[in-house]
Amino acid sequence: MKLGARETARKSLDKARPAHIPSGANTADARHHSRGLAILSGTEAWERFSFYGMQALLMLYMATVLLPAGADRLVWGFGSFRMIVETVTGPLSDQALASQIFGLYTGLVYLTPMIGGIIGDRLLGGRRTVLVGAGLMALGHFLLAFDASFLIALAALICGSGCLKGNIATQVGRLYAPDDARRDRAFLLFNFGINIGAFAGPLICGSIGETHSWHLGFAGAGFGMLIGIAIYVSGWRHLPADRPRGRDVVREAGQAGDARRIAALLGLVALSLCYNVPFGQGYDVFPLWIHDAANRHVGGFEIPVAWYLASDGLVTVLSTPLVMLLWKRQAAAGREPRVASKFAIGCAMMAAADALLALFAYAWPEAHSIGAFWGFGYFLLSSSAYLFVMPVLLAAVSRAAPARLTATLMGAAYAGLFVANLTAGWLARFYMPLGPVRFWGLHALIATAGVLIAVALRGPLSSPLYPASEAA
Repeated sequence: MKLGARETARKSLDKARPAHIPSGANTADARHHSRGLAILSGTEAWERFSFYGMQALLMLYMATVLLPAGADRLVWGFGSFRMIVETVTGPLSDQALASQIFGLYTGLVYLTPMIGGIIGDRLLGGRRTVLVGAGLMALGHFLLAFDASFLIALAALICGSGCLKGNIATQVGRLYAPDDARRDRAFLLFNFGINIGAFAGPLICGSIGETHSWHLGFAGAGFGMLIGIAIYVSGWRHLPADRPRGRDVVREAGQAGDARRIAALLGLVALSLCYNVPFGQGYDVFPLWIHDAANRHVGGFEIPVAWYLASDGLVTVLSTPLVMLLWKRQAAAGREPRVASKFAIGCAMMAAADALLALFAYAWPEAHSIGAFWGFGYFLLSSSAYLFVMPVLLAAVSRAAPARLTATLMGAAYAGLFVANLTAGWLARFYMPLGPVRFWGLHALIATAGVLIAVALRGPLSSPLYPASEAA
């Protein structure tokens, strides 16, 4: 069959499909997930491999190698960049400047999906926008292999992530009808793929960077992104078709309750800061703290700092089936927690993780006095907590957002991570003045505030997001 005929047939099928069933959804068997979910999860796994593999190296590389060696001389435009940053913050030490750059980078990575969502919704379509973003990210990782292009590389990664993040997550939601019970589980499976990449990236790229060559580790992240692009292109026909845009757009009328749903979703984005601000230190200050505080020697082997960060993804991968089983049993008994209650659980676990670090810092204040394996306890708690916050938020947006605003509100969810990481970068400059005990204790209090807010507002934040028959 010629391409034009195939396209005509596909459009005919789409017109024949009931309006509530998304194009690309697997409607043949409600017990199983669409093939498109496997493609999107595989793509995102390799994207996260590259993202977290690079991120595991970034802070240590800046604080211990690039800035002490004289970044003003090595990096194009760095002198002017540093002057702009210090005009706002005042003079910064190498550690404080590295933390500020890290916070700006990770923050902007999660702000640009709002723009990427608009591009996907109104201009290029979601699938093409994902490809553009993936290409920019691959370019950025390879540019990090050279000191001179350091700032250009970060800019390419920020723009690429903006194009990719919101649009790929929106495609997951569009594989399922709005009332499909598989949706929340699909986002857990999607995040399962994400965290396989988050585990493997730091383990492989981080180890290469710390033990062989920083630049080779960054390049390894670039090759991972190329694999992700190959998976996405190979599964193109299993992806949901883009929504109409431009002249083909049919204006959708607003529905009753849209304003309440949007307000509840934005409230959840704000509440997620109480988890994401403390968790942001896991890749910012934690690598520096564990580098100085822990005795990482086991026999004749020294555990790379990147391995602690790799445990973030591993814990999330291992926890996902357990959480899915828990929610399935709770749903069968009619006791599955609503969105805000899940947030409260996640924030409570995050508070416990930071309290644990404060306890370690208090009990073993001397350098290199903490046992090699105690640092993994932090990610055991904080990474399990992740499953009760971010996948839940993304699933809520995909389910409850007005269809015309889904990608834009998905971008708003990631914009919350912009605020969180920017705030975490700002707070990181107080690590040395406060000392480890008070620094980690402060972040435990931020997460505890999230628990209290989620419990107090669980009705207004949850009820608008469910059908009226379930909203009680």
